[in-house]
Amino acid sequence: MTAALPRADVAPVASAKRRRHAPGWLAVVPLLVFVAIAFGLPAVAIVNGAFSVDDATTGATTYTGANMTASLQGPYLTALLGSVKLSAISAALGALLGLPLAQAVVSSRSTWLREAVLTASGVLANFGGVPLAFAFVATLGNAGVLTVHLGLKDSGWDLYSFWGLVLVYLYFLIPLMVLTITPALDGLRSQWREAALNNGATGVQYWRHVALPVLAPSLLGGLVLLFGSAFAAYATAAAMVGSAVPLVTLQIADALSGNVLVGQENVALALSLDMVLVAGLVMAVYLPLQRRSARWLDA
Repeated sequence: MTAALPRADVAPVASAKRRRHAPGWLAVVPLLVFVAIAFGLPAVAIVNGAFSVDDATTGATTYTGANMTASLQGPYLTALLGSVKLSAISAALGALLGLPLAQAVVSSRSTWLREAVLTASGVLANFGGVPLAFAFVATLGNAGVLTVHLGLKDSGWDLYSFWGLVLVYLYFLIPLMVLTITPALDGLRSQWREAALNNGATGVQYWRHVALPVLAPSLLGGLVLLFGSAFAAYATAAAMVGSAVPLVTLQIADALSGNVLVGQENVALALSLDMVLVAGLVMAVYLPLQRRSARWLDA
């Protein structure tokens, strides 16, 4: 006959069984509550405002698609397309310049250089807003230090233009690309390069037929991430160019503050919804690319 377990041993066993049978989703409840409050409620407010019109006389609310229609016409459409164009060009240049810089860091034998570049990239990728705009105005503005000493103004240089804004955006997009693509470059196995060289391939052929096809999902994912960062930027452009360059974020600010027309707050919410939809499309492209890249590099 089996002897009964002592009471001191029964309690830990029962507690362990309760822990095993406890639902795993309970651990994520705080995160779900935070997401619902921080993101869910603002999203509901944006959608509700984008499709509603308030009657100034009666105060009644009518649901309609007029705000969304207005957000895709006239200066609002111009601003939306301007933001897409600015973000696409800035992201493409940031990816094109960030990839060789990241490769130089990864292939370097100097540990301190790698750590210094990655640390600086982490700082610069998060440096934006009014301080960044002021730094460029003081350096390359109409009366900036380099503008005066190099005579750039006589050559037609204008920081407060579309291409000036592209230059400023590259200041934080290139470091962001370095941070994004470096793990993928680390995942390239040295055996692949050795096998390609042993079979008579040149360095260019290795990159063309082996490295770049493997890195393509990460490169496209980084490009999408850079596009999203540039598309959502507001403070830098607002402080530097104002309304000189039509951007959707600046149009939203003007509509909310009534700088141009009074009573356009709901149109601003419709523009915000347009941005959310564009960001959703960007993420729909980014996530599958990241999963595919992870399968290649972890294989």
